[in-house]
Amino acid sequence: MKILVLNSGSSSLKFQLFTLPGLAVAASGLVEEIGEARGAAHLDFMDGNGNEKTLKYSRQVLDHRQAIRLMGEMLQESGCFSDISELAAIGHRVVHGGEKFSEPVKIDEAVIDAIERLAPLAPLHNPANLTGIRVAMEHAPDIPQVAVFDTAFHQTMPEHAYLYALPYECYSRNHVRRYGFHGTSHSYVARRAADHLGRPIDELNIITLHLGNGASAAAISGGKCIDTSMGMTPLEGLIMGTRSGDFDPAILFYLSREAGMDIDALDRMVNRQSGLKGICGENDMRAITKSAQEGDARARLALDMFCYRLKKYIGAYVAALGSIDCVVFTGGIGENAALVRQKACEGLEAIGIRVDGEKNNTHRKDILEIHARGSACAILVVPTDEELEIARQTMRVCGMRREYS
Repeated sequence: MKILVLNSGSSSLKFQLFTLPGLAVAASGLVEEIGEARGAAHLDFMDGNGNEKTLKYSRQVLDHRQAIRLMGEMLQESGCFSDISELAAIGHRVVHGGEKFSEPVKIDEAVIDAIERLAPLAPLHNPANLTGIRVAMEHAPDIPQVAVFDTAFHQTMPEHAYLYALPYECYSRNHVRRYGFHGTSHSYVARRAADHLGRPIDELNIITLHLGNGASAAAISGGKCIDTSMGMTPLEGLIMGTRSGDFDPAILFYLSREAGMDIDALDRMVNRQSGLKGICGENDMRAITKSAQEGDARARLALDMFCYRLKKYIGAYVAALGSIDCVVFTGGIGENAALVRQKACEGLEAIGIRVDGEKNNTHRKDILEIHARGSACAILVVPTDEELEIARQTMRVCGMRREYS
């Protein structure tokens, strides 16, 4: 039997197929540019002899219905999958669960209606997630399907951490509050860190740093999130690839008056034209680091700003937690950018955070310890695996396994 995990974006479908009971990855694929003139897709899988193989397609994919059909064709051609009856369950990533969903749930019409009602909180994500759910349920109506929410892990935040200092009616009537995102990743790497340290997670204070094109930090005490950097939307917090992160909101009023920018233009600016890209014209940290090392002043500025903001959040979350046992770096930047890790921790020696330069410049596919001797807390690089976490939570919801780590 197998579990299929789907992550439906507005113009993409990412998927992964796991075999039971061990949740080994049988295949991993992506369909891109859905609705465009020319779509692209690829599938990575292991053949019967244990060799890595890749299938590539280039064809127009009009909608998610065609994308899921193409996914099925690729899985069948690879030999990894032959029939719907092989599936034990399907897990879906859903970005926003609001306050309604603090745990993954089996999908039924009531859940679909609730996700749809939450669409105004994540207009770029929830409608796409719903499309994938509806199409998957049409193709596999008798297979249990589970929604796993990015926001669910952060629902343990206390009121003083998730409320904004706005009129209380903004929350009571319009649901304006901090929700947080990347929860599946933060939960996964925190548990892996605790396992690596050989300590129960309910005894640990952990700061997790999910750093990619989108970036967020979380303060985790006893396995529960007590604060996180992203807010009502994924815009707040750390500097990101194209998102600004924290800034004075009155800037928007100023630009509206003085530069004549309307709401749509301001929205595009802070979400798509800001962050690293806004400072130096590039949002790929690999290219930014290379340019900075070659003397590009704007690239160096973008790198410094990114790491400075990150350092401020680490310090703030040490204060919020009261003490710290472990700092975890994950995500594409967190796992691969040694210079970012170094610069983010420099100057934090007074609060017990010390990086070993030699260890930090080592690359491993598994967990990497980068703390120096004498560091008061562990500093770990933990590869994230959101699809695996979704598969595990799907199994738990469906009663296939009572416990997992």
